[in-house]
Amino acid sequence: MIEVNNLSKRYGRHLAVRDVSFSVARGEIVGFLGPNGAGKTTTLRMLTGYLPPSSGSARIADFDIFRQSIEARKRIGYMPENVPLYDDMRVREYLSFRARIKGLSNAEARRRVSHVIDTCGLESVRRKMIKTLSKGYRQRVGLADALVHQPDLLILDEPSNGHDPIQNRQIRELIKHLSLNHTVLISTHILSEVEMIANRVIIIDGGKIKAADTPQNLISEMRAAGRVQVELQAPAETVTPILAELPHVKKVSSEDLGEDGWNRFTVWVDSGTDTRQSLATLAAIKSWPLRSLHRHEATLEDVFVELTRKD
Repeated sequence: MIEVNNLSKRYGRHLAVRDVSFSVARGEIVGFLGPNGAGKTTTLRMLTGYLPPSSGSARIADFDIFRQSIEARKRIGYMPENVPLYDDMRVREYLSFRARIKGLSNAEARRRVSHVIDTCGLESVRRKMIKTLSKGYRQRVGLADALVHQPDLLILDEPSNGHDPIQNRQIRELIKHLSLNHTVLISTHILSEVEMIANRVIIIDGGKIKAADTPQNLISEMRAAGRVQVELQAPAETVTPILAELPHVKKVSSEDLGEDGWNRFTVWVDSGTDTRQSLATLAAIKSWPLRSLHRHEATLEDVFVELTRKD
């Protein structure tokens, strides 16, 4: 569905996107992630035809987005982070207007508008003026607009922006449902949501692709996955060097809990190893009172921080 090869974008001397290459298969939900200023939005704008590239190529549904721009854009439904809406139009009126702009006949526009209003949960506000809507509902109108012409590809920039936790769950379920008929490329800062719904994740930083794999594979391969926290009633200066000598331990830090000599020790270990049994045995041998022993389960957020941190 998407084929990107050596795509670059330069603003004067600043290279915002550097030789980016990736692909997205039909029917996938792919999270496109990156910190602020990483080149994420610039890449999305090039894919949707809003920005010309400085070099490289990209194809949507086998149409070149630069040489066959109109045909490529017919296959794309794009919802930007800040959805541009006409505030003085009613929701249904606006969606009908957008459907006609996108080339739908009157009859098809009526059918598709009714469908996307129902799909995006807009029935209760369909007659309301857009300027009276909350940010969450404005995002839903933007999503309905992106869907109204039945595109092959949905590109969603921060689709959960402005939603409360219950609405976020509804949007998650909606995106899963949409993937049955659409390929979805989603950019968001809510990494826990991407972890729950994405088939694959692409992480960009400094204009370059840092990783592209399933969330599960990225999590299992990262070095931060091996982290254990243990609370012991023993002096940090005594415990820290002893813990550091255990097999597979890479680093030990301590935190004084201010409670009768209790300290929390964070032990970083090699990926794929588990030192909890060794720690418990050592505490028993040394007669260190132990009240908590926890192995940190890595998340996509840990992967993201690991790959994009500057130190």
